[in-house]
Amino acid sequence: MSDTTAGAAAAAGLDGLVDFAVLDSWMDEQGLPAGEIAGVERLAGGTQNILVRFQRGGQDYVLRRPPKHLRKASNEVLRRESRVLAALAGSDVPHPGLIAAETDTDVMGVVFYLMEPIDGFNPTVGLPEPYTTDASWRHDLGLGVVDGIASLGAVDHEAVGLGDLGKPDGFLERQVPRWLGELETYAELDGYPGPEIPRLDDIAEWLDRNRPTSWQPGILHGDYHLANVMLRYDRPELAAIVDWEMCTIGDPLLDLGWLLSMWPGEEGTGAGPAIGLAQFAADFAAPDELVSRYAARSSRDLSAIDWYTVLACFKLGIVLEGTHARACAGKADKGVGDLLHATTLALFAKAASLI
Repeated sequence: MSDTTAGAAAAAGLDGLVDFAVLDSWMDEQGLPAGEIAGVERLAGGTQNILVRFQRGGQDYVLRRPPKHLRKASNEVLRRESRVLAALAGSDVPHPGLIAAETDTDVMGVVFYLMEPIDGFNPTVGLPEPYTTDASWRHDLGLGVVDGIASLGAVDHEAVGLGDLGKPDGFLERQVPRWLGELETYAELDGYPGPEIPRLDDIAEWLDRNRPTSWQPGILHGDYHLANVMLRYDRPELAAIVDWEMCTIGDPLLDLGWLLSMWPGEEGTGAGPAIGLAQFAADFAAPDELVSRYAARSSRDLSAIDWYTVLACFKLGIVLEGTHARACAGKADKGVGDLLHATTLALFAKAASLI
C-alpha cells in the first residue's frame, strides 16, 4: 500500500477498519484488474455498516464491511447481503452489482464484499435539479420507488437459490407476538417508564383479528423507505435499492406497507427520513397512487394493504421505542430518544387512524 493510500485511509478515519494491503492481495486472488488502490473515500449512508469507495486498475469499487464495534450478527448480516445481491444479478430489481465477497473472517477479521458504485442520490439527503423545480419529477419518483419492490416481489426466491434464506411458514402469525416480546425487554432498562403508547393493545389485537389468511412468500427487503433507495439524476426512476441487512423470505407486501407508513403526506406527515421532505410532500404521489402502481405491476392481492401498513407502523414504532428506552437509561442520546419516541407516537396514531 502506498503512502498516499495510507494517508487517505487515515484521513477517512479507516485506520484499523480496512487493511488495504490485505485487500490488495485479496483482489489479486479474485482476478480483479491490477493496479494501485487510490481515491479512498469513506461514504456516508447506512447507520450500521461501513462503506468505502476507491479505485484500482481503472475500475471503481465500493467496499462494505460491518461496523467497528461488531454486534452478534454483524458478520452473518454481511454474508446474507452478499448472497442476496449475487442472487439478484440479472433480475429487474435495481441493486448494487456484487463484484466479489469474502465470507470468511480469517482474511480481514470481518466479512466484507465489493460492489459496483451507484450513479444516483438519496432523496432524504437532498433533492437535486430538476427534482426541486419540476413537480412532475417529485411525483414520479414515488412511482419509481414502488416499481423497485414490485420487481423484488416478483423474483422467484427458490429459483435464484434463496429458498432457505428465511422461514416463511408462520411469518405473519409471528409478527405481533415477536414485537410485543421485544417491547417487553425494554423494561429491563433502568429509568424507562414503560411504553406510554396510546392504543398499543388495541392495535395489537386488531392485527391478530384481521391478519390475512393467505399470502405468497417472496423476497422481503425488510426496511424499505426513502432512506434506503438511490434515485437517478437523469430521470425520476430508481437507481438502486440499498441496505439489504434486514432482507429475508416473508411477505413482500410488508415492504409496501413499510413504505406507506413513512410516506410524506400532504400535511407534511411522515415518519423518520420522510420528515425532511415535508416542504415537497404535496407534490409526491398519494398513497393510493402508490398502491395502484404496485397493483399494476404485481399479481398479489392488495385488498388488505391497510393491514400491512398498520403492521409496519406497529413494528417500526416498537423498534424506535427501543432507542427511547435506552436514552431513558442513559445509554443513548436523550434528544434522539425523545425524537424517536415522538415518531413512535406518530406511527401508532397513523395505525389507529387506519383501523
